[in-house]
Parts: sequence; structure tokens; C-alpha cells
Amino acid sequence: MTTLEPIPNITKLSDRVTRILGQNPGKFTLQGTNVYLLGTSKPYILVDTGEGKEEFIPVLESALTSVPSDASLPDVSDIILSHWHGDHIGGIPSVLNLLQRLWAARNPGKPFPAPRLHKHPLRAEGPSEAEKQYYTLPKLLASLPKDLYTPAPSGSILHDLSESQILSGNDITLRFLHTPGHTHDSISIHVPEDRILYTADTVLGHGTAVFEDLSLYLSSLNKMLEAHATLEYGSLLPSHGPVVVDGKETIATYIKHRLEREAQVLDLLTSRAPPDGNKYWTTWDIVKVLYATYPENIWVPAMRGILLHLEKLVVDGKVKKVEGELENAKWEAVKETPSPSL
Repeated sequence: MTTLEPIPNITKLSDRVTRILGQNPGKFTLQGTNVYLLGTSKPYILVDTGEGKEEFIPVLESALTSVPSDASLPDVSDIILSHWHGDHIGGIPSVLNLLQRLWAARNPGKPFPAPRLHKHPLRAEGPSEAEKQYYTLPKLLASLPKDLYTPAPSGSILHDLSESQILSGNDITLRFLHTPGHTHDSISIHVPEDRILYTADTVLGHGTAVFEDLSLYLSSLNKMLEAHATLEYGSLLPSHGPVVVDGKETIATYIKHRLEREAQVLDLLTSRAPPDGNKYWTTWDIVKVLYATYPENIWVPAMRGILLHLEKLVVDGKVKKVEGELENAKWEAVKETPSPSL
């Protein structure tokens, strides 16, 4: 197993950016969720809230209180939620309670200037059936006391983010890009002052990312790559893992990897007969061939990516799903219709 680079609990990446580790290391979260404090002074902008681990709150408190500041100013004015996954939104209640407690300690009896919560809207149809068991955000938001947040003008708890929207903080500018694929509401954030691009879970500091929709994911990677010409970012700030110094090159590598895997799937279906004399390839057959040199304990997680590649190829008209679901689904390549002779 690859040893991950240690990440300190609090890292001052620049005068404007502080990274705070979410205290939730794991197989998919790597060293933990990176939470970012943006701005040169209070009130800061906070990007994500972590998973909700108790151990995270004293670390965040230390980051907020380590620099002397004007006691009459709130610690955080805005909280950006990069997407709906639990390791990014689970800490909302505990973070808001911390901010209220810190304010009350400095300003007893004064009303709490509650922060605004921002997120890109989810698609109209909401999460997929498979995702619904993990979609806890509506229930979490409904449980929040009204004095812990500043609602949107519409009265909703969340302030909707949109493509190219600008949010300004103390000596910092945030420009939002909608980059769906990992989830349908995923965003990236460009900070021109530091020439950085925050990528949430779309590009990680180690390894490759998972995604809900491969076509959307590739489109977003290409969008981020093309945006380099105008945004001129250097490094990437991921939600998991260390800073990615060679941002443009890493995004290009992500695209290359996905296209290569798609080509491998299609080549297998078109050039090799299914195993054991079967008429069709199953998803699991494909995984066993393409991941033959990998440990078997990653085959099940890898199958999800293969399924998404197959679904994209179906949409592209290159593959047909014959029957079945998940690992037992059967697939065949679509034969190209020869062009008529002139």
C-alpha cells in the first residue's frame, strides 16, 4: 500500500490561504478532508466544513484564534460547500456552533452575525437512486437553528452559486466554476491573487478521483484545462491530499488516463472473445481482465468506474447493454455499419 505524504493539522499555504485537516483519514478521504480558510484577516471565507468529527473543532478553533484580530468582527462571513458529500457538509452544525460560541465569548449579549452558506444547486431531479441513501444534506439543513445562518433573500438556507459568480473577501477574490462529474453540484474556485484553482474532489492530491457521470466529468476536466489560458492558475488545491504544484499537467494526465481506460474497454469488447465460451462480456469479466495485475481487493471499487465507462460508451453508440445489472450485466460492441459504396 502506498504511504501517503503526512499533512499537518494546520498549514499556512500563503498569506490568503490556510489549510485545515478534517481529522477523518480513510481509504477514500486519504489524509482527511482539506478545509480551507480564505482571506488575510477576519471575517474569513471557509470552504467546506469537514465530516463532523469532534476532533476537527479544536483544530479549526486554533486556526481561527491564533492571530490577534478585531473582536467586533465575526470569524467567518461565508461558508462554501463544494458539493453534497458527507465528508464536506457533515461538519456544518458543529462549525456553526463553534462560530457562535467564539462570537459570544468576545461580544456577550450582542446578536451573532451568522455566516451565509453557499452551494451550487443540485440538478432538478436530485440525487440518483443509488445516491439517495447517502444524501443527508436536506435533513442536516432542516435541523439547523435559524440563528446560526443568514438565509438567502428567497428565504432558503443555502445561497445558490452560479457559473462565473464572484465572491470577495479580505484581500481575496473567489471566482466559481461549475465542474460537475464527481457530483452534479461540484464546483471549482479560482483565486487569481494566488494563481490557484481549488478543485474539490474533481482532482485529488494523490491518485485519481471517482465520479458519478463520466461524460460530465471529462467535460469538466477539459473545461478546467481550457480555462488555464485565461485564468492562468499554477497550483491546484484539492479536497484530499497535498497541493498539486503542476496543475495544468495533472489535469491533462487525468483526461489521458480516462480516455485510455475507455479505449481499453472498447478494445476488449471488439477484439477478444468473452471468456469460458460465453456469448457476451459481463462487467465482472471486463474488470478481471483490465485489473488482472492489481490486487483483487480493489476490483469491486474499480467496477464502478468500468460501469460508468460502459454507460458512456452506450450513450456514444459504441456499446450495447444486452441484459443484467452491475457485475452481471452483459455487454457487446456495436458493429459499425459500413458506408455504402459509391
